[in-house]
Amino acid sequence: MPPDAGAAAHFRALEALYAAAPINRLFESRLEIVEAGVAHIHFSLDERHFHAAGAVHGTSYFKMLDDAAFYAANSLVTDRFLLTTAFNLLLTRPLKAGPVVAEGRWISGKRRVYVADARLIDADGEEAARGTGTFMRSQIPLSGLPGYRAA
Repeated sequence: MPPDAGAAAHFRALEALYAAAPINRLFESRLEIVEAGVAHIHFSLDERHFHAAGAVHGTSYFKMLDDAAFYAANSLVTDRFLLTTAFNLLLTRPLKAGPVVAEGRWISGKRRVYVADARLIDADGEEAARGTGTFMRSQIPLSGLPGYRAA
């Protein structure tokens, strides 16, 4: 079922907010809010993201998983920016250079605290990592953030 116009505008505004975040100048990536509670982020990784042994460093895993889970949760909140309060990671395979999709999904919570998980899927379609986070409503209005704008 397609989202209503208000939800679709919120999703596009969150995608614009993601694109405007200064940290994302370091990562070739694109957010796609698929539906309420579901976010995909398409990343392209290269040697800049590697540790000394030639695979992607754990900081990149965290960024990708946290972002996907965060935006899955924040897709359900139209007035406030959420904040990550905790995040657990399980790294199951090393990632090499190439495309990766972070798939985030809201699990529970609809008032103050939200729980969402995410997984990383490599170019071969294999899961490389997963994580679960808790996210809390902040006092920061989404409408006041640079980049949050309706399409």
